[in-house]
Amino acid sequence: MALQTREQHIRKDKATSNICTAQALLAIMASFYALYHGQEGLKNISLKIHTLSSILYNGLVNIGIKVKHKYFFDTLTIVLTETEKEIINREALSKKINLWLTKEGVQISIDETTTEDDILNLIHLFTLRLNKKEKNEKQVELTYIPSPLLRQSPFLESQEFKKYQTETEMMRYIKHLENKDLSLCHSMIALGSCTMKLNPASTMYPVSLPEFATLHPFAPKNQTQGYTKILEEFEKLFELCEESSRM
Repeated sequence: MALQTREQHIRKDKATSNICTAQALLAIMASFYALYHGQEGLKNISLKIHTLSSILYNGLVNIGIKVKHKYFFDTLTIVLTETEKEIINREALSKKINLWLTKEGVQISIDETTTEDDILNLIHLFTLRLNKKEKNEKQVELTYIPSPLLRQSPFLESQEFKKYQTETEMMRYIKHLENKDLSLCHSMIALGSCTMKLNPASTMYPVSLPEFATLHPFAPKNQTQGYTKILEEFEKLFELCEESSRM
């Protein structure tokens, strides 16, 4: 068994121990995200997201645009007529901005990659295309989360969430965890090394390129042609590999 291809002897429907075929991978990614940022880092990210969302909300309401919800964290549903929605979407696409179209209008979600310039561009887009003027009537607020929903309980208090806030410390910690795994190069126990494996930064770099990493899951098809082509090429290669293995 030690000389076989790893996990070759496990039937496909039973091979749930492999991290690549289980939801554990997503859980591990989330846990390392929390380890890297820590309690203060996560608070700062959340505060930035909500503050930018609030600035956008105030900017839109102040020019007379209706936003559906009074309370929100990172997502605004902007109520528009069909004509207004068409005008805004056409202008947004011309500026390489994708908006999520709904029956009520458009929906905008803010995340940690959003900048102040992005928010100003959005407000400017709505102001110009819908011929709106600033009212200066509404008092600006920066918190639109009801008090009962604000978290008061502590979280991430373990010391592990305070040690690895640099890339070097994080990579050393992952290597430390990898060394706890047994593999054929350390013993004769046939455990899969993919359970916890540290890839060198040089091989992971291409995965982080924006052409691969920043594609939105709901991006229009006409904006994902290159990505689709890569998947189709991989599919053909996979089919060729299966054919050659049967020969």
